[in-house]
Amino acid sequence: MAKKPKFKRKKPTLLHRFRTNFLTGVVIVAPVTLTIYLIWWAVNLVDRMIVPWVPAIYNPSTYLGVNILGFGLVVFVFFSAAIGALTKGLFGRQLLKFGENIVERMPVVRSIYNALKQIAETVLSQSNNSFQNACLVQYPREGIWAIAFVSTETKGEVLEKLPNDKMLSIFLPTTPNPTSGFLLFVPRKDLVILDMTVEEAAKLVISAGLVTPPTAAEIAAGKKPLPSK
Repeated sequence: MAKKPKFKRKKPTLLHRFRTNFLTGVVIVAPVTLTIYLIWWAVNLVDRMIVPWVPAIYNPSTYLGVNILGFGLVVFVFFSAAIGALTKGLFGRQLLKFGENIVERMPVVRSIYNALKQIAETVLSQSNNSFQNACLVQYPREGIWAIAFVSTETKGEVLEKLPNDKMLSIFLPTTPNPTSGFLLFVPRKDLVILDMTVEEAAKLVISAGLVTPPTAAEIAAGKKPLPSK
């Protein structure tokens, strides 16, 4: 029998190696660079908004001759903490209530204030507003599954008007921007609660399925999940 000819593997060219090294470098450098830039941009934005309100006598740039990056952010943090401490007392609560009563009498300002207050309480509250679990829900039709986050048990009028007495309020995020999505009220029996954390599920959504967290069996065995084909 005739032997099959052996084909030698071509060595990668210099251009091919350079392209591979460049793409590898971009994957490493781009996230770090973007993270540093976004932090720098956010700090500068806060500084531009807060520093002009600080009296010159309390501004270090008055004595140093140069602007201190992050000074406005520090002032904002301490000022917010002071306001939070003040509103915990009786006098602070009465003062806040008095101010809100004034705002409630202003038609346009009232709508803007209430909307911003509700958003801030939803995003920043650390009590009952954080997501409890990640789950799977059949959406947009039966047989197709999507990642969602369990917010809380459905309560109030929504639960009273629904036929099922065991409902969960879930947030169904969009990819790759998980800050937008849909609020769904789903029967508990129609959800599959996942073992992965909320952070791992968020990475799965943001990466469009490319970053898959390890399963419980893989973690126990000390193995990493195989990349998706």
